[in-house]
Amino acid sequence: MAIEVKELDKYYGTQAALKNVSFSIQDKEIVGFLGPNGAGKSTMMKILTGYIPPDKGFASINGVNVEDASLELRKQIGYLPEHNPLYHDMYVREFLSFVSAVYEIKNSDARIREIVQLTGLAQEQSKKIGALSKGYRQRVGLAQAMIHNPSVLILDEPTTGLDPNQLEEIRQLIKNLGKEKTVMLSTHIMQEVEAICDRVIIINRGEIVANDRTENLKQGTVQQMVLAEFDKTELNVLITQLPAGVKAEQTGTNTWKFISTGSEDLRKCIFDLAVKNGLTVLSLAKQEENMEEVFKRYTN
Repeated sequence: MAIEVKELDKYYGTQAALKNVSFSIQDKEIVGFLGPNGAGKSTMMKILTGYIPPDKGFASINGVNVEDASLELRKQIGYLPEHNPLYHDMYVREFLSFVSAVYEIKNSDARIREIVQLTGLAQEQSKKIGALSKGYRQRVGLAQAMIHNPSVLILDEPTTGLDPNQLEEIRQLIKNLGKEKTVMLSTHIMQEVEAICDRVIIINRGEIVANDRTENLKQGTVQQMVLAEFDKTELNVLITQLPAGVKAEQTGTNTWKFISTGSEDLRKCIFDLAVKNGLTVLSLAKQEENMEEVFKRYTN
């Protein structure tokens, strides 16, 4: 087991940041660790990386208790915190050379060249970190987290500040890393979760509320979701005639989302009701629940 957490609590004064948290992550698995702001994500990651101790419970990396916080254990972990701490007056290559010296990396020049290419920093490596855009500073943070070739990567908001092209590159990088390493990442970008994560753990108010593969979570309790557009804005009559178990939500001027837990095809039901009430259906499409809907369902 690469990461294991059992019955873990953490308090800040009387405020519970984590309450009886338990989960495990296998070797070479990419797991999204999701939750609203203040849910306890960053606290959990700080405990796993040995920055702060838990008040109760147990957490381990590769079978070693994180409270031991040994140097050998830390060498097995690559950590990118939410607020990326960098020396802005250092040059990119100078900073990576400094980090490699801390980890006592042999043949560091070759490793720095490799990691600079891997993270797309080749054109920026001669600049001062403070002169870089936010996206490139984030890449420097990723580079320092990976330079010592750790077996476990813990990434807190790794794609913050990246443009769409950079997002795609870093997502592909993380996906490739997951073939050889265990990756635990926190993000608020749900498309990112669907694109790269094998499994999702959702935390809310310090407690685990979901832990499953993304496809299983998307099935959830919602069996059908239909998006519809009509030629009129007012649908009050139609809404009152919907069968039990069907919910309606207006998403635009003439567009609505219908959700049902029943087995009958919801599209036929909506079409028949529209015809009955003299409405024209401009579009009607069945849609799978996405991770954004899943996130709302578990955290609201």
